Amino acid sequence: MAHARHLFPEISWVVFTGADSDWPETDPGVEVCRIFPSNEHPFRRLWADHFGVAAAARRRGAAALLTVGFQPLRTAGLPIAMQVVAVEAPHRSGGPRSAYRRWAVNRGLRRAALVIANSEWTRSRLGPSGAPVVVSPEGLRKDLFTAYGPAGAPGHRGRYLLWVSNLYPYKRFELVLAAFARLPPQMKADYPLLVVGGSWGTGRRQAEAEVVRLGIEGQVRFLGWVDDRALPSLYRGATAHVLSTAQETFGRSVLEAMACGCPNVVQDLPVLREVAGDCAVFVDFADQLAATRALELMCTDAGRRAQLRESGMERALQFSFERLARERVGAVLKQLGVPAP
Repeated sequence: MAHARHLFPEISWVVFTGADSDWPETDPGVEVCRIFPSNEHPFRRLWADHFGVAAAARRRGAAALLTVGFQPLRTAGLPIAMQVVAVEAPHRSGGPRSAYRRWAVNRGLRRAALVIANSEWTRSRLGPSGAPVVVSPEGLRKDLFTAYGPAGAPGHRGRYLLWVSNLYPYKRFELVLAAFARLPPQMKADYPLLVVGGSWGTGRRQAEAEVVRLGIEGQVRFLGWVDDRALPSLYRGATAHVLSTAQETFGRSVLEAMACGCPNVVQDLPVLREVAGDCAVFVDFADQLAATRALELMCTDAGRRAQLRESGMERALQFSFERLARERVGAVLKQLGVPAP
């Protein structure tokens, strides 16, 4: 929003957010509207999304409505630009939430005036659309995720491998543990695995049990959820960031690691290649031997790490919230017929 206001200062915004959300109300060009519930009341939020928000926006003089993943049932005559980051939440396979998301996205594809996808991979999953589809990658806070600054993990001295993701089942953290456990004993001692991310259901408990089963309790440390402001130091101090996910819609941690000068060892997925290009080591973590060799490469080949560090930092420059704001707001102005300032 800040970048959109800077690039298009003549455009004012109405932001609908929850009553308790931490949204600063310091810009006279941004009206923060807290009259509708957010995720803490899911059914009331759905009613507001489909029957309340558009009318409230229209009363406040809005010329278009920008949503995430849906076209309201009542649009109040406003053209809708629908942003899509995923057709289905990967950590919720099946059930009413998944059914609703598929219905909402498919309905929006037929009725929205503009569709914005966060990656070419997401676009490939959408299917036919009655609206123009613009691909605009996610942004990166360059004031925060940078290679220059403090490096390391609190309470830890020395080198380490780094995992940054919540422990959802589809992230397949157990595959990283299996590959890590096969490293030579001294290498595991020299390069312990630090785990950043919240649990999802029993995710952490299962991960801790697997650590015990593999006999690597002394080489794996769980840090839990970490605020974004603490992440850059963790990335900078890491020998490599590892990600064994079965699916992603973008791969934010991969981009953050690159920006901080941290090499990536990640699952070979089309969307992660789209984000990282050739600036990462790609491997199928289901192949334990190949995954272990990739981790060992990062621990032993300083030249390869340096090459990935430099190329990753360069590639990360392509992603920014300034670019996101320019592409997405520009597309709204062009496709929805809103007069340009």
